[in-house]
Amino acid sequence: MTATPDTDPLGTRSAEPKAVNRSEPRGETVPPPANGRRFVVQRHRARRLHYDFRLEMDGVLASWAVPKGPTMDSSLRRLAVHVEDHPLDYFDFEGVIPSRSYGAGDVIVWDWGTWEPGPGENPVEAVRAGELHVILHGEKLSGRFVLLRTGGRRRGGREQSATKEQWLLLRTRDDASIDGWDSEDHPYSVKSGKTNEDVRRSASAPAS
Repeated sequence: MTATPDTDPLGTRSAEPKAVNRSEPRGETVPPPANGRRFVVQRHRARRLHYDFRLEMDGVLASWAVPKGPTMDSSLRRLAVHVEDHPLDYFDFEGVIPSRSYGAGDVIVWDWGTWEPGPGENPVEAVRAGELHVILHGEKLSGRFVLLRTGGRRRGGREQSATKEQWLLLRTRDDASIDGWDSEDHPYSVKSGKTNEDVRRSASAPAS
């Protein structure tokens, strides 16, 4: 996998799940170790709200846009659109992407942690094959998830390849899955304790 050079969302060109309560912002947690198997989920308010689900592999962040956000509810199926790989520098980005830049909008680090591939699985080959099993160890998300390709996005009658493919993100059922779990009930950044609105407000405040 290689990062796509002409996509720059920053506009720079250069165990048990831990619930997060609305009344108890979290933040200032220690970032996961840079061991080649980090994951991050960024809540991104661009033209439309979505969650950027990113897995570190092969020197880049393999990325999917999840419109309704990941869930710990095993009965739900979340659309996940496979997008361009992103550079590792994006891992802990939180802030406002300027207008007229790719992905313009506010971003928070909604969750982060480490991950493991399914037993005996080569993650890069699994992505190419269209079915990836992962075990997440995050602040909000934990346990076994599956990314499953269902098809590509058609444009002008032709199938798109590599990116813009439609996948599903699923949480497998076990003792730690949680019925009714909704990402929107857990709005705070694990990096700073802020919400998207806090980040937007801070960016627009006049310098003192």
